Amino acid sequence: MALSETKHANKACVVPGGFTVLSLQFSAESVAQHKLCVKEHRIRSEKTTKRPLDKTLFVLNIPPYCSESVVKELFSKFGPVHSVELREKPGAFEHAEIKLAKAFTPAQKQCFRVGYIVFENSTSIAAAKTHPHDVPLLVSTDERPVKTGVQKWISQYQQSFIQPHKLQESIDAFMQGYDKRKEEEEERQKEATKKQQEDEEGWVKVTKGSKGSKARPHSEAANQKALQNETRKKKRKELMNFYSWQHRNTQKEHIAELRKKFEEDKQRISLLRAQRKFRPY
Repeated sequence: MALSETKHANKACVVPGGFTVLSLQFSAESVAQHKLCVKEHRIRSEKTTKRPLDKTLFVLNIPPYCSESVVKELFSKFGPVHSVELREKPGAFEHAEIKLAKAFTPAQKQCFRVGYIVFENSTSIAAAKTHPHDVPLLVSTDERPVKTGVQKWISQYQQSFIQPHKLQESIDAFMQGYDKRKEEEEERQKEATKKQQEDEEGWVKVTKGSKGSKARPHSEAANQKALQNETRKKKRKELMNFYSWQHRNTQKEHIAELRKKFEEDKQRISLLRAQRKFRPY
């Protein structure tokens, strides 16, 4: 009877939903245990290479005191760990466009989280799923102690002070990346402007774009160039005195304007003569 109970106790605990239950214990002296639910990550709609289907383990109910480094150390027991991603709730992998420095990153919410653990080998997934549930994983050991309580608060308070030279280094690195992105954007705008330039007759050369490429929105320089071209086209269409009747009408209008000015000059002269008085003495 004792042998059957021992054999049953050394088996892995699998719950409905395909999750395997792993016991988590803070230290060897602790009595209470925490339960983690692990399952192989199999979402075929997620095509990112950051979470390979045969090497990624999905973990539920990770306590707040377990950071990414702690989780990596815990699961390295089953094999080499490539990366660890902790999130507040499950979701697709999000690529961070700009990685901010620690000084400009808001503090994470302290709560139970889910994790995506990517192993180097696919055999590590089977090792984690077959781990006996009565053999707990230790969070804090003599080799890698984990601070909690007042010690953790003191450590976080000391780390909250940023050294000026480290802050300057992070700012310089961010500005270098920003300048590089701006230069690349300007180069792309110049290339787009060259492709959209018209020749002297107003023709635009249309080239075949790469497969799957999307049309870029017009920049301010391109819009200004298009407006100038439209104005030049309008001026080109306005042809003065092209037909003979236009030439005759222009001459008639010019003669009528001269006659009008002549009559106005005559009236002005007659008015001046009437106002002039002869006074010999």
